[in-house]
Amino acid sequence: MPVPVITLVARLATSALDARRGVVRLHPEVLDALGLRSWDAVTLTGTRETAALAVAGEAGGAPGHARLDDVTLSNAGLTDGASVVVEPVEVAPARRVVLAGSRLVRAAVTPATARLALLGKVLTPGDAVSLLPQDIAPPPGADVPGTRRTLANAIGGVWTSELLTVAAAEPAGPVSISPTTVVGWVDGPTTADAPTASFRATAAPRASAPAATGAGPTPAARPAPAPPAEPALPIDDLIGNTAAARRLVEWLELTFARPELLVRLGGTARLGVLVTGPEGSGKTTLVHSVAAATKARCVELNGPSAGALEPASAAARVQEVLTSARAAASADSPVVLLLTDVDALLPAATAPPLATLVLDALRETVGTPGLALVATTAAPENVDPRFRAPDLAERELGLALPDHRTRAELLRRLLQDVPLAEDVDLAEIAERTPGFVVADLLAVRREAAVQAALRQSSGEDPKITQRDLLDAVGGTRPISMSSTETLQTGGITLDQVGDMAEVKQALTEAVLWPLRYPDSFARLGVAAPRGVLLYGPPGGGKTFLLRALAGSGALNVFAVKGAELLDKYVGESERAVRELFRKAADAAPSLIFLDEVDALAPRRGGSTDSGVADRVVAALLTELDGATPLRDVVVVGATNRPELVDPALLRPGRLERLVFVPPPDAEARADILRAAGRNTPLAEDVDLDALAVELEGYSAADCAAILREAALTAMRESLDATEVTAAHLAAARRAVPPSLDPVQVAELEAYAARRA
Repeated sequence: MPVPVITLVARLATSALDARRGVVRLHPEVLDALGLRSWDAVTLTGTRETAALAVAGEAGGAPGHARLDDVTLSNAGLTDGASVVVEPVEVAPARRVVLAGSRLVRAAVTPATARLALLGKVLTPGDAVSLLPQDIAPPPGADVPGTRRTLANAIGGVWTSELLTVAAAEPAGPVSISPTTVVGWVDGPTTADAPTASFRATAAPRASAPAATGAGPTPAARPAPAPPAEPALPIDDLIGNTAAARRLVEWLELTFARPELLVRLGGTARLGVLVTGPEGSGKTTLVHSVAAATKARCVELNGPSAGALEPASAAARVQEVLTSARAAASADSPVVLLLTDVDALLPAATAPPLATLVLDALRETVGTPGLALVATTAAPENVDPRFRAPDLAERELGLALPDHRTRAELLRRLLQDVPLAEDVDLAEIAERTPGFVVADLLAVRREAAVQAALRQSSGEDPKITQRDLLDAVGGTRPISMSSTETLQTGGITLDQVGDMAEVKQALTEAVLWPLRYPDSFARLGVAAPRGVLLYGPPGGGKTFLLRALAGSGALNVFAVKGAELLDKYVGESERAVRELFRKAADAAPSLIFLDEVDALAPRRGGSTDSGVADRVVAALLTELDGATPLRDVVVVGATNRPELVDPALLRPGRLERLVFVPPPDAEARADILRAAGRNTPLAEDVDLDALAVELEGYSAADCAAILREAALTAMRESLDATEVTAAHLAAARRAVPPSLDPVQVAELEAYAARRA
């Protein structure tokens, strides 16, 4: 008997009860049609395939809608209003599951606690999954209140927003977490291991994994300094970071081999370096390679692990590692003390009393002959300023984000020992991975290997194909975007946007040219535009244009609603703006999309919010036109009320290009209808051109809504419907009125005429 399959319209579930629980709510009639009961599992197929628990929605809701929570919607690669294919699936209990997460979660949350949080959820490798327990209908054996308390005590209030990634699972396919599932962190402990055991999955090996010393195992609370478990890479193999590594080698060789020269010239023989760079860019690997090149021993102190402990235990751990480093250091046997993710141990905001003790201990240690301090961080602005004092980490070494050529070379190096098909084009893969660092490219390699292995048949020589790599890129979210809501492009490009020739040309010149042809701007001696303001009536396709622009330029897009950056606490809104621009720089080439920018940057002086909006405008102006130049980052704002935006934001060097997105005419409406209905089977009596002429006053969103409503009308007549007829479109037109306000359209056209 064939498995029933139904295509529905994906909608974001607005209920806080469903948020991040891994559920999809279906109309009771749809559940019956699929032969399901509530809490059965289904697969959801969008741009990728995921699995979720199907729950009965309200009987009065739209039968053609599937309401997905935010994480499930993202896992399926969908946006609100896209089509999703739903079908039942048999889910096996997982034998083991490998998880990846932030350093804070890995350090503070035990595998057993993670298993309790995920109990009863359905997971697919590559999915993001929340630590929020499935508490709508808790499975047997679940202790939801206890799990919540444990997570809150371990990592504080941020536990509700933390997302993990399912790196691997056995057996393959969708699985459910049960009390007997072996859960573990990538290259970390598992529920089946002793406290010091390590769970090895198909992930990048940490070059700093400590090895046990002495006759017995090293206790978990006492990390023994030891050489890396994996051989350090030669400096010439640090693609993109070779120049930075050689500079660090020069500093270390002067400090270790010629300290008397430094003293004679008025310097000091002590060395403290802060290595900065995007997360996953290879900072720790670089330090290990440099230490090996200078024949120095590397002693590592993991900042997040120490910072997650209660103060007394943290102080004891820090003191033990520093004492061991001082004891091992000498002129003949130099030591590099590596402090990873120093911002977790020495935060800039609300520095704990422990930070003062740690700084004093580090200051004493860095003065030891034959010892150098090297710290790493992905967020230098979050490090206690005292750490950068002249007697501690007075030097800084920055690692750049890999550009297109560097990514291509990294892919060649990572895949040099992997059997590749003849159609593999690494240059194309490099072009489609903006913002990817080494760790992200390793994830692409792992996912491509899984795809090739699943496709292999007996007796066939397995090879990774171009399609495997492209699918892996589509299913891999770069680390720089892991904690940010992004705009999903859905594979749309500007070529697929009908009409709007002038708008598309203006966006291409202002956004794509600076990123594609920087040499041309430099040759002509002009600065590239910093930003663009899109304005037009609601539903005119401004967000759709941004999705197409991102798809055409292979950009990472940071989408921010106007009011999301506003916070009543002093300094928090400005910090959020700085953090947004820092993340965009880490993910470059990137585009920051400020939707409803009139709410974020209104005219200054007229607000009644204690000056919050004025401070946000000032922060935006500083980031756009400040002392630190933006590189490979373009800002695009969108609004229906351009006259409300602060004029300072629209001056040259800021959002200097104003692009009017007019309401669609008959020809544009026909193109929109054809684009929206490209996957909808239309009957022969449907004439989209004639329909477009009749839709005067309808926006682009209204046109797309008519086709959706027509499809739902066909489904209401019969769930087995195979096409949409002219009668269905006529009924849909009666149900969907035009939304354009003629007065507002006239005002926007007048504003555009004044700015022309």
